[in-house]
Amino acid sequence: MADEWIKASSVVPSERQLNWQETEFYAFCHFGMNTFTDKEWGDGTDSPELFNPTDFNADQWVEAIKNGGMKGLILTCKHHDGFCLWPSRYTDYSVKNSPFMNGQGDIVREVSSACKKAGIKFGVYLSPWDRHEKTYGTGKDYNTYFKNQLEELLTNYGELFCVWFDGACGEGKNGKKQEYDWQGYYSLIRRLQPNAVISISGPDVRWCGNEAGICRKSEWSVVPSEFCSNLYTAEHSQKTDGEAPKKKEMVLDLGSRKAIKGKDDFIWYPAEVDVSIRPGWFYHESEDFKLLEIKKLRTIYYNSVGANANLLLNIPPDRTGRINNIDCLELDSFRRSIEKDFYYDRCENAHAFATSEAGSDCPAKNILEKGGSFWQCDSDDETPEVIINLGGEKTFDKVVLMENIATGQQIEQFTLFYDKGGKWKRLFKSTVIGYKRICLFKAVKSSRIKIRIDSCRNKATLKFAGVYMSKE
Repeated sequence: MADEWIKASSVVPSERQLNWQETEFYAFCHFGMNTFTDKEWGDGTDSPELFNPTDFNADQWVEAIKNGGMKGLILTCKHHDGFCLWPSRYTDYSVKNSPFMNGQGDIVREVSSACKKAGIKFGVYLSPWDRHEKTYGTGKDYNTYFKNQLEELLTNYGELFCVWFDGACGEGKNGKKQEYDWQGYYSLIRRLQPNAVISISGPDVRWCGNEAGICRKSEWSVVPSEFCSNLYTAEHSQKTDGEAPKKKEMVLDLGSRKAIKGKDDFIWYPAEVDVSIRPGWFYHESEDFKLLEIKKLRTIYYNSVGANANLLLNIPPDRTGRINNIDCLELDSFRRSIEKDFYYDRCENAHAFATSEAGSDCPAKNILEKGGSFWQCDSDDETPEVIINLGGEKTFDKVVLMENIATGQQIEQFTLFYDKGGKWKRLFKSTVIGYKRICLFKAVKSSRIKIRIDSCRNKATLKFAGVYMSKE
């Protein structure tokens, strides 16, 4: 085994990264001055008087998001225009100088409280680029300003699961240049919110590389450390208002044997796919009938959550301060469609057997149990196999596989087979599994399934295997 494969196979996630991965699917809520100016990127000159949601209801946001099947919510507390959705002590450009609740309101508090009440995780987005703040571009003074605002969000709004920094900046060659104190930002977050992942322009969660829901065929969680670079993220992010990064700008292979050859420093840096349910990220009435179709949403879901990435779906509240009913209906329909896909569990009376087991504490039967246990093959088993006996012939159209990523990402390629008349017929073939791989195929009827690990970096593991049939 080459040295780089040994190193890559030994990299494991932190506890905060494991917790984030289990969140799987969560919401972005872009809400702020742009909601009322009908813009995507504000310039920081619009009057706070314009911010006036007339029927704001954070509980309604959370209800809509839960109905969509999401487990968390990240709020744009300050976008590039610099307008703050909380009454920051460090600027007048905030809700405290708006008509909303006569200047006594705090959107961040309302949303964080609604999330806590409903059992939804809460996260914050804070734009490093600030087009309103006069100290932006001065270096130390702006970094102090930014850290002061960051500390307000980290200390006044309960437990956070994520702090989300993007890399967008449209200053251009002649614009202001701010040297961000990234390490100072990170240290502050680690001290005040140690369980929160720092995403995108941060060390915990990697941006997939576009904002269109386009995913890699093989999404590795272990990648060369060079991809955890704020300069790299900024270079591949938006440069102008409305210009979404394109697929062609993505590095399509980050973690295969070929991609890591010759590298010597690796990190656990899992991918997040971010996409908006509407063409824009903020609410625009003209887009009320331009939502992503359910079919497209399903494709994005299965290519992200079903392919070792998390999905961050933007749901922008409208000018009233509520999530529009059209979006609510779309989310509810989407959740129902996914639930129908897993309606029939075909493993209720199943048994599992493997060609090898590393020990008595990691037998094959563990993969049929939802818990902390797992199966691991013996170190001498180069192409291990697991057979699931379903306890009789059953019809199914999907298989869910999960590695035990707490011990690293090991499986590079696998194949599924089903028993047809006593012979194994190939059903599905793919590369990485990682946290979760949802294998979709045309419905077949069989009493047995075989999982063959064709290639792995160390000892292969499976934490879970599920077999399902959709409800018509």
